[in-house]
Amino acid sequence: MNKTALIWGVDGGIGSALAGLLLKEGWQVVGTGRSEVEARKITPLAFEVDVASSYSVREAVAAIAQEVDGVDWWVYAIGDILSKPIGNMDEVEWQRILNANLNGVFHAIYHSQALLNEGAPVYILGAVSERMRLPGLAAYAAAKAGLEAFAEVLRKELKRAVVVVRPAAVDTALWKKVPFRLPANALKPEELAQKMYSAYQNNYKDLFLE
Repeated sequence: MNKTALIWGVDGGIGSALAGLLLKEGWQVVGTGRSEVEARKITPLAFEVDVASSYSVREAVAAIAQEVDGVDWWVYAIGDILSKPIGNMDEVEWQRILNANLNGVFHAIYHSQALLNEGAPVYILGAVSERMRLPGLAAYAAAKAGLEAFAEVLRKELKRAVVVVRPAAVDTALWKKVPFRLPANALKPEELAQKMYSAYQNNYKDLFLE
């Protein structure tokens, strides 16, 4: 029987790369995205979701539950970044970054944990947050640091693998939002997807790619 992955953010650079890899490997991929039309270009079983909205996530999960019996790999590949000093940032901008990187994870796992099959790991896209404590990145750094604490508690509560993926740099559209040069050794999304799949196959339990 084919395995099933649920990828939150399947229309993003990393999410789409992972979905493409898994589909080639014979997996069934359920995806969520900001646009159902765009997400269905990646995988036919896709749903439009605003992870900032608990209601939107709950409705999507109810629809997903009608299509699959369970999930063998749960992946949160949504993220956003903003480069702006605290004194110039407004509350809407601050909340947008926390919603994408932290609150959305809570909404997603809260409503969908019942879909997890026995042994199914939870993977969450994080960052090397201690290196992100730079001027202009307060919201992003705070969200990613909070994410790691959240994941640690979640691991203990669910009693299953909760893996925070911590790549140093990945060549995605997020780099266009910050005034930094993309490192020459940055991973391509497809390279990170392969590393994540290898981690899944080797039963990683917590952190990797530091």
